Amino acid sequence: MTGTHVTGGRAVLPVVLSATFVQLLNVTVAQVAAPSIQAGLGMGPGAVRLVLAGYTLTYACLLITAARLGDRYGYRRLFAIGTAIFLMGSLACAAAPGPAWLVAARLVQGAGSGLVAPQVLSIIQVAVPERGRARAMGLYGATMGIASLAGPLAGGLLAGFGWRPVFLVTVPVALISLAGAALLPAARGTGSQRVDVTGAVLVTAGFGALLLPLTLGREVGRPWWTWAGLAASVVLLAAFALTLRRPDALIHPSVLRDRTARWGVTLVFVFNAGVPSFTYLLMLHLQTALGRSPLAAALISAPFAAAAIAGSRAAPALSARHGPRVLTAAALALAVTVVTLPPLLNGPWATAPLAVGGGAFGVFTASVFALVPAGVGRDAAGSVSGLLPTAQQLGGTIGVALGGLAYAAAPGGSFWYAMTYEGAVFAVTALISLRQAHPGRRRVRRTASPPTATDASVRIAASVHWKRQNRDGGW
Repeated sequence: MTGTHVTGGRAVLPVVLSATFVQLLNVTVAQVAAPSIQAGLGMGPGAVRLVLAGYTLTYACLLITAARLGDRYGYRRLFAIGTAIFLMGSLACAAAPGPAWLVAARLVQGAGSGLVAPQVLSIIQVAVPERGRARAMGLYGATMGIASLAGPLAGGLLAGFGWRPVFLVTVPVALISLAGAALLPAARGTGSQRVDVTGAVLVTAGFGALLLPLTLGREVGRPWWTWAGLAASVVLLAAFALTLRRPDALIHPSVLRDRTARWGVTLVFVFNAGVPSFTYLLMLHLQTALGRSPLAAALISAPFAAAAIAGSRAAPALSARHGPRVLTAAALALAVTVVTLPPLLNGPWATAPLAVGGGAFGVFTASVFALVPAGVGRDAAGSVSGLLPTAQQLGGTIGVALGGLAYAAAPGGSFWYAMTYEGAVFAVTALISLRQAHPGRRRVRRTASPPTATDASVRIAASVHWKRQNRDGGW
């Protein structure tokens, strides 16, 4: 990260978290409004799917490159540029005269969000004092929960006025984020290496070739170009992996050597192969199979999002007390939730499992986004800020594709099959997190006792540092 810590003012968190809020709100609010968009512009199902997927496509493809650009040119600068691009894309979406314009505007929106997202994590690392970072990441997770709650509700309410207000709802918050960018610290990463343009092109094209077929393949009948795209992604991403040997590689070399970073990114990827697909399939089943309106479906699923906020706020204290074991418990709680939900969903008893699952989601997300950056070296922190949301988006896209296949395995859709897939994903997440909590028994000489601290974030960071010094393999 930066060579010296830059302390930010009280406005830092509201500014960066407002940007996180509109990024995530923009995903769910458009999903709920998809029928209105289709009717308003006379679009086919494939075109509507491209409107929804276009945002996440450019968002996910730019994250790694954006993290390195922030290291090189400054986090505040990239935050402001990305927010301005997102704002222009939102206005263009609302003014779209036809399908092609709307798809292009969604691509612009996603590009803006992709530039912003890594800067949020980097700014929190450099602008929030160490003793307050666990609380900041708890608020970061709570923001995700609020956005996931507000998106379906806003989409259901606004869809009655047409689809254009759905894209305007993010504009006021984006304007606040853009104005507040001037209050952010002018920090950047260590060193002055150039951005590896070859690596940036390869990773962007590789993720694009991977995500586009995964997102649209089933809807368009998996024509030849989807298989060609998947094959091309393997070649492009393999070529990108070769560029990581360069001294100015897009991903800092220390990330590849850092066990905490490797396992943390893996955890985020696997976990998010379950959560976005769960919420997507839940809303799909409520509306298509059970005949609920978009607003009614949002209200039924509201306990999940509301409990996610509470779980995120509780995460710092739980992480400080239990460390990575809290990730195992949260993943297991989600696994139990999803496999017990199907028989309860069409009655009044779904609230309890949804609330348990939402709380577990909030605890896991806030904890993992606090524990991983706290456990990596300073040089790797900037790259991790790009890798974590990349793993989040990539896992989510793959999970929606696989969960959709499970749901479609039976005529009319099978929520049982879909939730079996979800349960398996969360069970695997719990197994991976066990490796984090118990990194293996080695006969090593302890040179010091683990330090103690009263503040949550200090205790997390101190524990990680002590384990590293004693060669205990990270977490």
